[in-house]
Amino acid sequence: MKLKKLALLGAAVLGFSTAALAQINVGVTVSATGPAASLGIPERNTFALMPKTIAGQPVNYIVLDDASDTTQAVTNTRRLISERKVDVIIGSSTTPNSLAMIDAVAEAKTPMISIAASAAIIEPQDEKKRWVFKTPQNDIMMALAIADHMASNGVKTAAYIGFADAYGEGWYREFAKALELKKIQLVANERFSRTDTAVTGQVLKIMAAKPDAVLVGGSGTPAALPQKTLKERGYTGKYYQTHGVANADFLRVGGKDVEGTYLPAGPVLVAEQLPASNPVRKAATEYVKAYEGAHGKGTVSGFGAHAWDAGLILQAAVPAALKKAKPGTPEFRAALRDALENDVKEVAGAHGIFNMSPKDHLGLDQRARVMVRIENGQWKYQP
Repeated sequence: MKLKKLALLGAAVLGFSTAALAQINVGVTVSATGPAASLGIPERNTFALMPKTIAGQPVNYIVLDDASDTTQAVTNTRRLISERKVDVIIGSSTTPNSLAMIDAVAEAKTPMISIAASAAIIEPQDEKKRWVFKTPQNDIMMALAIADHMASNGVKTAAYIGFADAYGEGWYREFAKALELKKIQLVANERFSRTDTAVTGQVLKIMAAKPDAVLVGGSGTPAALPQKTLKERGYTGKYYQTHGVANADFLRVGGKDVEGTYLPAGPVLVAEQLPASNPVRKAATEYVKAYEGAHGKGTVSGFGAHAWDAGLILQAAVPAALKKAKPGTPEFRAALRDALENDVKEVAGAHGIFNMSPKDHLGLDQRARVMVRIENGQWKYQP
C-alpha cells in the first residue's frame, strides 16, 4: 500500500515537473529565398538571437523558408501546426504570404504574429483576424509621414509606382488618402511585379505626368528597379521609398541611383543617431548591438527588428498564458491569444512602444516612425 502511494506521489510530482517545464514551440515561416530574401534572411538570423527560455519554460524555434511564395507559406503554416504542434506562428515576411496564412491559423485556433506591414493583415477585426497580430508599422502611419515631408518641401504633385500585389495596393490606398489630406495631387499610378526586370513603360508614363516627387511602393531589392529606371531616363524630382526597403541590400543594389532618397522608417534604422530623449533609442540600440555582434557592423535591418519585436511581445504575453494552461494544448494557445491582446502594455521594442488591445493588434503610435535620407550609401536621421 505504501509503495502504491509512493508510486502515485512520484507520478504526480513527475507530472507537475513535466507541466512546469513543458516546451513552448514557436513556428516560424520567413522568405529566406526568392524575391523577398533581403527581408527574410535578417528575420531568420534574428531568431537565432532570441532567448531559449521564457518565464522559465524552454522555447523551441522551428524556422522554415517559404521561398517568397504564398502557397509555400500556407503549407509551412499547416505543417507547423499539424506536425510540430506549435503554440504560435510567427511570419511571414511579406503581406501576400501573411494574408494567405490567416485561414490556416484561424481554423487551428493558433495565434499568429505577422512580420509583414499591411494593415489588412489585422484589419478589420473579425473571427479570423482575432487570432492575428503584427509588429511592422501600418502603411497609413508611414504614408502620412511621407505626405507631411512632401508638403513641407514644396511638393504639389506626386506619382506612385508600386508592387502589383496586396502590398502595392495597400500602399496606394493609404498614400492617396495622405496626399489628399495635404492637398497634393496624385498624377500617376503604376504597377510592377516583384520579379520584373524592366519597368520602362511605367516610368515613361510617370515622366509624362511631370510629378514633383515619386513614391515607390515596394520592398526589398526589387524596389530599386523603378528608381534606377527613373534615374536613367533623367527624372530629377524628389524620390521616396517605403519602410519596406530598410536594409543594406537595398543600398547595395540601388547604389548611386538611390542617393538622396527619403523614406519613413522604424527608429532602429538610425538608433545611434537618435537623441537620448527618444523613448525607443535604448531598445533599438540593444537589438543593433545583438545583431551586429553576430553578423558584423552595418548588417542590421528593419526587417530583422520586426522579428525581434515579435519575440519581445511574445515574452510579454507568455507569463499570463502560463497561469491558465500549459504549452502544447488548445487552452494555452487560446490563453496566449488573449494575453497578446490584453497583456502587451508599454513593451519597448526596436521599432516602437507596443500597447495592444482588442481593437488594435499592432499597438504602435507615432513613436514608431522617423524620417530618413540616404546619404553616401548610409541612413541619415532627419530630425
